[in-house]
Amino acid sequence: MASDQALHNVTRRKRNDTASPRLRFAAVVVFFVGGLIISRLFTLMILQHSFYTALAAGSHEVYAQLFPVRGEIFVQDSRTGEEYPLAINRDYFLIYADTRLILDDEMAENVAEKLAEVFEYNDEKKLEVFLQVNKRTDPYEPLEMKVDQEVVDKLTELDLPGINYIRQSHRFYPENNLASHVVGFVGKTEDGQNIGRYGVEGYWQDELAGSGGFYEGMKSATGLWIPLAGKNLESAKDGVDILLTIDRTLQFKACQKLNFAAIEYGAVSASLVILDPWTGAIRTMCGFPDFDPNDYSQVESGEVYNNNSIFMSYEPGSIFKPVVMAAALNEGVVTPNTWFTDTGIRDDICDTPIRNAESKIFGNQTMTGVLENSINTGMVFVAEQLGKKKLINYIEDFGFGLKEGIELDSENSGTIDTLSINRGDNVDCYSATASFGQGITATPLQLVTAFGAIANGGTLLKPYIVEEIRYADGKVDRFGKKEVRQVIQKKSANLLGGMLVTVVDSGHATGAGVEGYYVAGKTGTAQIAGSGGYTDATNQSFVGFAPVDNAKFVMIVKFEKPKRAYSATTAAPVFGDIASFVLQYYQVPPGR
Repeated sequence: MASDQALHNVTRRKRNDTASPRLRFAAVVVFFVGGLIISRLFTLMILQHSFYTALAAGSHEVYAQLFPVRGEIFVQDSRTGEEYPLAINRDYFLIYADTRLILDDEMAENVAEKLAEVFEYNDEKKLEVFLQVNKRTDPYEPLEMKVDQEVVDKLTELDLPGINYIRQSHRFYPENNLASHVVGFVGKTEDGQNIGRYGVEGYWQDELAGSGGFYEGMKSATGLWIPLAGKNLESAKDGVDILLTIDRTLQFKACQKLNFAAIEYGAVSASLVILDPWTGAIRTMCGFPDFDPNDYSQVESGEVYNNNSIFMSYEPGSIFKPVVMAAALNEGVVTPNTWFTDTGIRDDICDTPIRNAESKIFGNQTMTGVLENSINTGMVFVAEQLGKKKLINYIEDFGFGLKEGIELDSENSGTIDTLSINRGDNVDCYSATASFGQGITATPLQLVTAFGAIANGGTLLKPYIVEEIRYADGKVDRFGKKEVRQVIQKKSANLLGGMLVTVVDSGHATGAGVEGYYVAGKTGTAQIAGSGGYTDATNQSFVGFAPVDNAKFVMIVKFEKPKRAYSATTAAPVFGDIASFVLQYYQVPPGR
């Protein structure tokens, strides 16, 4: 009996020894699976609770997590830093009809009649809507886009059969035409996707648009999500917000005056840029004609979208003369009082003789007189003192022939290629005509940037129009002054500034003056080249800065084909009018 009990105990111990690893393994499996379940439940119920709650409800929260919000664009008051929205997102409604719920002609006629009252349709449009809602079989017949909440409220009160609405987010420009060439617009691709066009919207499309999120998981055979099978959510990244250097008040006032003048002068187009010469910040950039980005399709031609301050390069004419004079002063080959005898013609350089405007002869003149009277032959003399190689070097150093790299879509570089046609240091026809702004092209932005270097003592700065990029995670990229190179010495810049004050005081540009201030600048009336040579049509410009000893701004005003003869009666007085406002706006005390 005792032996049987002993045998039984030995057998039980062997069984226990054999079972223990299995039990331990089973326990580990149970705990592991349990841990997975608990972990998954923790994820579902705690970490992703809001997402799955929204998913169950099919609500807007899921949409918001999967689809990015386009970033907004702001302008500012450059004195106080206060910001104003230029491009934002706004909810509108699409009105559509489920024609299956409109059962007969009488009901369709009543629906069309009520819609006509709300949307103020004429008889032709009312008939068109009647035909749309009277189809019987169409579950989705779009009727109106971009409808405001107030109109939707009216429709809701009417409770019309089959009439429904969908909330949609659209780009909205609260300032309408203000800075339209700068901001651009959001249009549609062929497949219906939103995409930025022109200006900031086009240049910064990827950053403004953000990136979409995605959601993936496993479904059962019945199409239902399997809760524990795992789901991945990659949230969308909203687009960046952009703060521009544009000053809202200056933009409004300057562009308003430019547009009025362009209409008065009968100009085909007009451009204006105001630049801070100490930082390179663009405070104003105007174009005529402009457009409303909210209704961008309502233009006569797509050319209206082009920002001519950066897109249209042209032969600048006499406003280029100070650039060449700056180079000669800096090299010491002339001074403001260097004498030159003008005979009115140079027939020894080009096949066609070079003459002064209206074939005038000025006789003995200083270099200041050459600028004051805008003497073409005098500038050829200056180029000869400088030499072709140095002339080209300075023109390139001032930034001509290259894009400025402005943060806007569709910038043009202009061209100075003619200067490289003939080698050698002797002034040829191309370099001679370039000395007074003919045979080369530049954009208004390039010209105002070059004058900015004269205004600030000789340093070429990179112009910029974006001050801050603000990311959805709170990161901010800030932009500011960026020196490109020292083009001329401060002494040379000061000498030239004084010469340009004389141009405004005593030359062709008296209309650009502002009482109580020393204003420096230069007019330019340049014939426009045609297929058979130069035509009678002109581009008329004025570029200048004030006060001369501590410039608050540098500005260019340009008109294409105005019906007046010279820039002294177009661009110069517009510059003077706007300059007066700018000086008062920044409360710059008179120094004269």
